[in-house]
Amino acid sequence: MSVLFLWYPKCSTCQKAKKWLDDNHIAYEARDIKTDRPSVEELKIWHEKSGLELKRFFNTSGQLYRSMNLKDKLPEMAKEQQLELLATDGMLVKRPLLITEDTVLAGFREPAYAQALR
Repeated sequence: MSVLFLWYPKCSTCQKAKKWLDDNHIAYEARDIKTDRPSVEELKIWHEKSGLELKRFFNTSGQLYRSMNLKDKLPEMAKEQQLELLATDGMLVKRPLLITEDTVLAGFREPAYAQALR
């Protein structure tokens, strides 16, 4: 199984997710979301595969999200504009992101990881 793990090494939730992957002997390709941010094309594919609302891909608790006042701006933006905005800065993207052939998970919840990686 091919697993891509997008994370920010200084994020405590990302560290917990990485530890869970390591403790469960899951092979993955780690990618720093800040230095190697996702492209618009990747985000579009992952969003469609995830079945989640696009808003779930935004790091709504992040400083950048708040400073840009995105809570009020996102509802007015077209999907394409939101994807382009997400691709401008990895710190806008909810993390960690776990991508497999079958699913995309935003954030870390141990039961969801366990189910996706059976």
